[in-house]
Amino acid sequence: MRAKLFYHSLISDWNHGNAHFLRGIVAELQARGHDVEVFEPADGWSRENLLAEHGEAAIHAFESRFPNLKSTSYTLDTLDLNRALDDADLVMVHEWSDHELVRRIGEHRRLNSGYTLFFHDTHHRSITDPDSMARYDLSAYDGMLAYGKVLRRIYLDRRWARRVWTWHEAADTRVFRPMQSNEKDTDVVWIGNWGDDERTAELFEYLIEPVRDLKLKARVYGVRYPKKAIQALADAGIEYGGWLPNYEVPAAFSRARVTVHIPRRPYATALPGIPTIRPFEALACGIPLISAPWNDVEHLFEPGKDFLVAHNGSEMRQHLRAVLDDRQLAQQLADHGLKTVLARHTCAHRVDELLSIFGEFAPTNELQFANV
Repeated sequence: MRAKLFYHSLISDWNHGNAHFLRGIVAELQARGHDVEVFEPADGWSRENLLAEHGEAAIHAFESRFPNLKSTSYTLDTLDLNRALDDADLVMVHEWSDHELVRRIGEHRRLNSGYTLFFHDTHHRSITDPDSMARYDLSAYDGMLAYGKVLRRIYLDRRWARRVWTWHEAADTRVFRPMQSNEKDTDVVWIGNWGDDERTAELFEYLIEPVRDLKLKARVYGVRYPKKAIQALADAGIEYGGWLPNYEVPAAFSRARVTVHIPRRPYATALPGIPTIRPFEALACGIPLISAPWNDVEHLFEPGKDFLVAHNGSEMRQHLRAVLDDRQLAQQLADHGLKTVLARHTCAHRVDELLSIFGEFAPTNELQFANV
Protein backbone atom coordinates (compact mmCIF):
# COMPACT_ATOMS: atom_id res chain seq x y z
CA MET A 1 0.00 0.00 0.00
CA ARG A 2 1.15 3.53 -0.81
CA ALA A 3 -0.11 6.07 1.70
CA LYS A 4 0.07 9.85 1.37
CA LEU A 5 -0.53 11.75 4.61
CA PHE A 6 -1.11 15.52 4.73
CA TYR A 7 -0.53 16.71 8.29
CA HIS A 8 0.48 19.89 10.03
CA SER A 9 3.89 18.49 10.90
CA LEU A 10 5.71 15.24 11.31
CA ILE A 11 8.94 16.93 12.30
CA SER A 12 7.77 19.38 14.98
CA ASP A 13 5.84 18.56 18.15
CA TRP A 14 5.99 22.15 19.45
CA ASN A 15 2.41 22.60 20.75
CA HIS A 16 1.46 19.85 18.33
CA GLY A 17 0.62 16.63 20.13
CA ASN A 18 -0.71 14.96 16.99
CA ALA A 19 2.88 14.63 15.80
CA HIS A 20 3.39 11.97 18.50
CA PHE A 21 0.61 9.78 17.11
CA LEU A 22 1.51 10.45 13.48
CA ARG A 23 5.09 9.33 14.02
CA GLY A 24 3.89 6.11 15.58
CA ILE A 25 1.45 5.40 12.76
CA VAL A 26 4.06 6.08 10.08
CA ALA A 27 6.65 3.90 11.84
CA GLU A 28 4.16 1.05 12.22
CA LEU A 29 3.07 1.21 8.58
CA GLN A 30 6.69 1.22 7.47
CA ALA A 31 7.45 -1.77 9.68
CA ARG A 32 4.70 -3.69 7.87
CA GLY A 33 6.20 -2.94 4.48
CA HIS A 34 3.93 -0.09 3.38
CA ASP A 35 5.25 2.97 1.57
CA VAL A 36 4.37 6.19 3.40
CA GLU A 37 4.95 9.81 2.38
CA VAL A 38 4.06 12.66 4.72
CA PHE A 39 3.43 16.18 3.44
CA GLU A 40 3.59 19.22 5.71
CA PRO A 41 3.33 22.97 4.99
CA ALA A 42 6.68 24.72 4.68
CA ASP A 43 5.41 27.58 6.86
CA GLY A 44 3.53 25.54 9.48
CA TRP A 45 3.22 27.35 12.83
CA SER A 46 4.55 24.44 14.88
CA ARG A 47 7.78 24.14 12.93
CA GLU A 48 8.18 27.91 12.70
CA ASN A 49 7.88 28.29 16.48
CA LEU A 50 10.24 25.40 17.11
CA LEU A 51 12.86 26.97 14.86
CA ALA A 52 12.38 30.39 16.42
CA GLU A 53 12.90 29.04 19.94
CA HIS A 54 15.43 26.25 19.41
CA GLY A 55 16.89 26.67 15.94
CA GLU A 56 17.93 24.05 13.40
CA ALA A 57 19.46 21.93 16.17
CA ALA A 58 15.96 20.78 17.16
CA ILE A 59 15.28 19.60 13.60
CA HIS A 60 18.63 17.82 13.42
CA ALA A 61 17.92 16.10 16.75
CA PHE A 62 14.61 14.81 15.41
CA GLU A 63 16.25 13.53 12.22
CA SER A 64 18.92 11.78 14.26
CA ARG A 65 16.36 10.15 16.56
CA PHE A 66 14.00 9.14 13.74
CA PRO A 67 16.11 8.53 10.62
CA ASN A 68 13.27 6.74 8.82
CA LEU A 69 10.66 9.46 9.43
CA LYS A 70 10.80 12.06 6.70
CA SER A 71 8.38 14.59 5.29
CA THR A 72 7.94 16.60 2.11
CA SER A 73 7.42 20.33 2.58
CA TYR A 74 4.98 22.11 0.30
CA THR A 75 3.41 25.48 -0.37
CA LEU A 76 -0.14 25.74 -1.62
CA ASP A 77 0.80 27.77 -4.68
CA THR A 78 3.39 25.24 -5.90
CA LEU A 79 1.89 21.92 -4.76
CA ASP A 80 1.30 19.62 -7.75
CA LEU A 81 -1.37 17.18 -6.59
CA ASN A 82 -1.26 15.16 -9.81
CA ARG A 83 2.37 14.38 -9.10
CA ALA A 84 2.01 13.98 -5.32
CA LEU A 85 -0.97 11.62 -5.54
CA ASP A 86 -0.15 9.83 -8.78
CA ASP A 87 0.53 6.43 -7.20
CA ALA A 88 -1.52 6.75 -4.00
CA ASP A 89 -3.70 3.99 -2.57
CA LEU A 90 -4.64 5.80 0.66
CA VAL A 91 -4.65 9.55 1.30
CA MET A 92 -5.31 11.09 4.72
CA VAL A 93 -5.70 14.82 5.36
CA HIS A 94 -5.54 16.19 8.90
CA GLU A 95 -7.98 18.82 10.17
CA TRP A 96 -5.21 21.37 10.84
CA SER A 97 -4.79 21.58 7.05
CA ASP A 98 -5.68 24.72 5.13
CA HIS A 99 -9.27 24.84 3.87
CA GLU A 100 -8.03 25.34 0.32
CA LEU A 101 -5.80 22.26 0.50
CA VAL A 102 -8.70 20.17 1.78
CA ARG A 103 -10.89 21.43 -1.06
CA ARG A 104 -8.25 20.86 -3.75
CA ILE A 105 -7.52 17.31 -2.63
CA GLY A 106 -11.26 16.63 -2.62
CA GLU A 107 -11.53 17.92 -6.19
CA HIS A 108 -8.61 15.72 -7.19
CA ARG A 109 -10.33 12.70 -5.65
CA ARG A 110 -13.54 13.55 -7.51
CA LEU A 111 -11.64 13.20 -10.78
CA ASN A 112 -9.50 10.23 -9.74
CA SER A 113 -10.98 7.02 -8.31
CA GLY A 114 -7.70 5.17 -7.81
CA TYR A 115 -7.29 5.91 -4.11
CA THR A 116 -9.26 6.16 -0.87
CA LEU A 117 -9.43 9.60 0.78
CA PHE A 118 -9.98 10.22 4.50
CA PHE A 119 -10.18 13.35 6.64
CA HIS A 120 -8.75 12.98 10.16
CA ASP A 121 -9.89 15.11 13.12
CA THR A 122 -7.98 15.10 16.43
CA HIS A 123 -9.07 18.37 18.00
CA HIS A 124 -11.92 20.10 19.82
CA ARG A 125 -12.62 22.73 17.15
CA SER A 126 -15.87 21.04 16.15
CA ILE A 127 -17.12 22.43 19.48
CA THR A 128 -14.98 25.53 19.99
CA ASP A 129 -14.80 26.72 16.35
CA PRO A 130 -17.64 25.01 14.45
CA ASP A 131 -17.87 27.70 11.77
CA SER A 132 -14.31 27.00 10.66
CA MET A 133 -14.87 23.24 10.65
CA ALA A 134 -18.09 23.60 8.66
CA ARG A 135 -16.14 25.34 5.90
CA TYR A 136 -14.13 22.23 5.13
CA ASP A 137 -15.47 20.73 1.92
CA LEU A 138 -15.49 16.97 2.48
CA SER A 139 -18.08 16.18 -0.18
CA ALA A 140 -15.65 14.15 -2.28
CA TYR A 141 -13.96 12.42 0.66
CA ASP A 142 -14.63 8.72 1.14
CA GLY A 143 -14.89 9.14 4.88
CA MET A 144 -13.63 10.74 8.04
CA LEU A 145 -11.68 9.40 11.03
CA ALA A 146 -12.67 10.91 14.39
CA TYR A 147 -10.73 10.39 17.61
CA GLY A 148 -13.83 9.81 19.67
CA LYS A 149 -17.40 8.59 19.25
CA VAL A 150 -18.81 11.95 20.32
CA LEU A 151 -16.81 13.65 17.56
CA ARG A 152 -18.01 11.05 15.07
CA ARG A 153 -21.59 11.85 16.03
CA ILE A 154 -21.02 15.58 15.50
CA TYR A 155 -19.80 15.02 11.94
CA LEU A 156 -22.74 12.80 11.12
CA ASP A 157 -25.40 14.97 12.78
CA ARG A 158 -24.12 18.14 11.08
CA ARG A 159 -23.68 16.28 7.79
CA TRP A 160 -20.08 17.36 7.47
CA ALA A 161 -19.19 13.85 6.27
CA ARG A 162 -21.14 10.89 4.94
CA ARG A 163 -19.18 8.09 6.58
CA VAL A 164 -17.29 8.45 9.85
CA TRP A 165 -15.27 5.97 11.88
CA THR A 166 -13.97 6.32 15.42
CA TRP A 167 -10.17 6.16 15.45
CA HIS A 168 -8.65 7.03 18.81
CA GLU A 169 -5.09 8.12 19.33
CA ALA A 170 -2.70 5.72 21.06
CA ALA A 171 0.81 5.32 22.40
CA ASP A 172 3.78 4.80 20.14
CA THR A 173 5.36 2.05 22.21
CA ARG A 174 8.55 2.24 20.18
CA VAL A 175 9.10 5.52 22.03
CA PHE A 176 6.83 5.44 25.06
CA ARG A 177 7.87 2.54 27.24
CA PRO A 178 9.06 2.03 30.82
CA MET A 179 12.63 3.19 31.38
CA GLN A 180 14.84 2.45 34.33
CA SER A 181 16.20 5.40 36.28
CA ASN A 182 18.87 5.24 38.94
CA GLU A 183 17.18 7.97 40.93
CA LYS A 184 13.72 9.49 41.30
CA ASP A 185 14.61 13.18 41.52
CA THR A 186 11.03 14.46 41.25
CA ASP A 187 7.78 13.71 43.06
CA VAL A 188 5.43 14.99 40.36
CA VAL A 189 6.02 15.66 36.68
CA TRP A 190 3.46 17.25 34.37
CA ILE A 191 3.92 17.51 30.63
CA GLY A 192 1.52 19.77 28.80
CA ASN A 193 1.12 23.15 27.16
CA TRP A 194 -0.59 26.11 28.77
CA GLY A 195 -2.81 26.94 25.80
CA ASP A 196 -5.53 29.55 25.40
CA ASP A 197 -6.89 29.71 28.94
CA GLU A 198 -8.72 26.42 28.29
CA ARG A 199 -7.61 24.92 31.61
CA THR A 200 -5.99 27.71 33.61
CA ALA A 201 -8.27 27.25 36.62
CA GLU A 202 -7.83 23.49 36.41
CA LEU A 203 -4.04 23.77 36.37
CA PHE A 204 -4.16 25.74 39.59
CA GLU A 205 -6.68 23.42 41.24
CA TYR A 206 -5.19 20.08 40.22
CA LEU A 207 -1.47 20.83 39.96
CA ILE A 208 -0.07 24.09 41.24
CA GLU A 209 -1.98 24.40 44.51
CA PRO A 210 -1.72 20.71 45.55
CA VAL A 211 2.03 20.69 44.88
CA ARG A 212 2.44 23.90 46.86
CA ASP A 213 0.33 22.75 49.78
CA LEU A 214 1.97 19.32 50.01
CA LYS A 215 5.43 20.85 49.52
CA LEU A 216 6.27 18.39 46.76
CA LYS A 217 9.15 18.54 44.36
CA ALA A 218 7.66 19.02 40.91
CA ARG A 219 8.68 19.75 37.35
CA VAL A 220 6.57 20.99 34.44
CA TYR A 221 7.35 20.89 30.72
CA GLY A 222 5.49 22.61 27.92
CA VAL A 223 5.16 25.71 25.79
CA ARG A 224 3.01 28.84 25.56
CA TYR A 225 3.34 29.61 29.25
CA PRO A 226 2.75 33.34 29.87
CA LYS A 227 4.92 35.16 32.39
CA LYS A 228 2.20 35.02 35.05
CA ALA A 229 2.00 31.23 34.68
CA ILE A 230 5.76 30.80 35.00
CA GLN A 231 5.68 33.02 38.06
CA ALA A 232 2.85 30.95 39.58
CA LEU A 233 4.93 27.81 39.09
CA ALA A 234 7.92 29.44 40.74
CA ASP A 235 5.79 30.66 43.66
CA ALA A 236 4.66 27.06 44.22
CA GLY A 237 8.23 25.78 44.07
CA ILE A 238 7.67 24.05 40.70
CA GLU A 239 10.54 23.90 38.23
CA TYR A 240 9.61 24.94 34.69
CA GLY A 241 11.52 23.05 31.99
CA GLY A 242 10.06 24.59 28.82
CA TRP A 243 9.67 22.58 25.62
CA LEU A 244 10.59 18.91 25.82
CA PRO A 245 10.85 16.80 22.65
CA ASN A 246 8.30 14.03 22.87
CA TYR A 247 10.95 11.34 22.53
CA GLU A 248 12.54 12.59 25.77
CA VAL A 249 9.30 12.30 27.73
CA PRO A 250 9.82 8.64 28.79
CA ALA A 251 13.09 9.60 30.47
CA ALA A 252 11.35 12.47 32.26
CA PHE A 253 8.66 10.07 33.48
CA SER A 254 11.30 7.62 34.68
CA ARG A 255 12.75 10.24 37.04
CA ALA A 256 9.38 11.05 38.64
CA ARG A 257 7.20 9.12 41.07
CA VAL A 258 3.80 10.18 39.70
CA THR A 259 2.27 12.24 36.92
CA VAL A 260 -1.10 13.93 36.47
CA HIS A 261 -3.47 14.42 33.57
CA ILE A 262 -5.43 17.67 33.32
CA PRO A 263 -7.65 17.68 30.22
CA ARG A 264 -8.58 20.92 28.51
CA ARG A 265 -12.07 22.10 29.37
CA PRO A 266 -13.74 21.18 26.05
CA TYR A 267 -12.78 17.54 26.55
CA ALA A 268 -13.91 17.47 30.16
CA THR A 269 -17.25 19.13 29.49
CA ALA A 270 -18.36 18.81 25.85
CA LEU A 271 -16.42 15.92 24.32
CA PRO A 272 -16.70 12.95 26.71
CA GLY A 273 -14.68 9.87 25.89
CA ILE A 274 -11.69 11.71 24.43
CA PRO A 275 -8.71 11.64 26.81
CA THR A 276 -6.21 13.09 24.28
CA ILE A 277 -2.87 11.35 23.83
CA ARG A 278 -1.24 12.19 27.17
CA PRO A 279 -2.77 9.39 29.31
CA PHE A 280 -1.93 6.78 26.67
CA GLU A 281 1.71 7.87 26.69
CA ALA A 282 2.01 8.14 30.46
CA LEU A 283 0.54 4.71 31.08
CA ALA A 284 2.74 3.22 28.36
CA CYS A 285 5.74 4.48 30.33
CA GLY A 286 4.64 2.68 33.49
CA ILE A 287 4.25 5.71 35.72
CA PRO A 288 1.36 6.07 38.21
CA LEU A 289 -1.22 8.53 36.89
CA ILE A 290 -3.78 10.71 38.67
CA SER A 291 -6.31 12.42 36.44
CA ALA A 292 -8.60 15.38 36.78
CA PRO A 293 -12.16 14.48 35.76
CA TRP A 294 -13.06 13.35 32.26
CA ASN A 295 -15.88 11.01 31.35
CA ASP A 296 -14.57 7.73 29.93
CA VAL A 297 -17.86 6.89 28.24
CA GLU A 298 -16.14 4.59 25.74
CA HIS A 299 -14.54 2.53 28.50
CA LEU A 300 -11.03 2.90 27.15
CA PHE A 301 -9.57 2.42 30.62
CA GLU A 302 -10.50 1.20 34.10
CA PRO A 303 -10.50 4.29 36.34
CA GLY A 304 -9.37 3.33 39.80
CA LYS A 305 -7.16 0.57 38.41
CA ASP A 306 -5.34 2.15 35.45
CA PHE A 307 -5.26 5.55 37.16
CA LEU A 308 -6.91 7.42 40.00
CA VAL A 309 -9.48 10.15 39.37
CA ALA A 310 -9.47 13.33 41.45
CA HIS A 311 -12.82 15.10 41.25
CA ASN A 312 -11.52 18.24 42.92
CA GLY A 313 -8.36 19.74 44.33
CA SER A 314 -8.90 18.13 47.71
CA GLU A 315 -9.06 14.66 46.18
CA MET A 316 -5.94 15.43 44.13
CA ARG A 317 -4.07 16.17 47.36
CA GLN A 318 -5.31 12.93 48.89
CA HIS A 319 -4.39 10.83 45.86
CA LEU A 320 -0.96 12.39 45.49
CA ARG A 321 -0.19 11.72 49.13
CA ALA A 322 -1.47 8.14 48.87
CA VAL A 323 0.55 7.29 45.76
CA LEU A 324 3.71 8.90 47.10
CA ASP A 325 3.38 7.19 50.49
CA ASP A 326 2.26 3.74 49.32
CA ARG A 327 4.72 2.06 46.97
CA GLN A 328 2.48 -0.95 46.51
CA LEU A 329 -0.42 1.24 45.35
CA ALA A 330 1.90 3.13 42.99
CA GLN A 331 3.20 -0.11 41.48
CA GLN A 332 -0.29 -1.58 41.08
CA LEU A 333 -1.46 1.49 39.19
CA ALA A 334 1.64 1.55 36.98
CA ASP A 335 1.40 -2.16 36.17
CA HIS A 336 -2.33 -2.13 35.43
CA GLY A 337 -2.15 0.99 33.27
CA LEU A 338 0.74 -0.38 31.23
CA LYS A 339 -1.06 -3.69 30.75
CA THR A 340 -4.17 -1.91 29.46
CA VAL A 341 -2.23 0.17 26.94
CA LEU A 342 -0.27 -2.80 25.64
CA ALA A 343 -3.49 -4.81 25.29
CA ARG A 344 -5.59 -2.19 23.48
CA HIS A 345 -4.03 1.20 22.88
CA THR A 346 -0.81 1.06 20.87
CA CYS A 347 -0.16 2.47 17.42
CA ALA A 348 -0.05 -1.13 16.21
CA HIS A 349 -3.68 -1.51 17.31
CA ARG A 350 -4.62 1.70 15.50
CA VAL A 351 -2.91 0.59 12.30
CA ASP A 352 -4.90 -2.63 12.47
CA GLU A 353 -8.05 -0.52 12.70
CA LEU A 354 -6.95 1.78 9.88
CA LEU A 355 -6.20 -1.11 7.54
CA SER A 356 -9.55 -2.68 8.37
CA ILE A 357 -11.33 0.57 7.43
CA PHE A 358 -9.21 0.94 4.31
CA GLY A 359 -10.06 -2.65 3.42
CA GLU A 360 -13.71 -1.68 3.00
CA PHE A 361 -12.65 0.32 -0.06
CA ALA A 362 -9.50 -1.42 -1.32
CA PRO A 363 -9.41 -4.07 -4.06
CA THR A 364 -9.13 -7.66 -2.89
CA ASN A 365 -5.42 -7.99 -3.66
CA GLU A 366 -4.64 -4.71 -1.86
CA LEU A 367 -6.65 -5.82 1.15
CA GLN A 368 -4.66 -9.04 1.34
CA PHE A 369 -1.38 -7.13 1.24
CA ALA A 370 -2.62 -4.61 3.80
CA ASN A 371 -3.15 -7.31 6.37
CA VAL A 372 0.11 -9.19 5.86
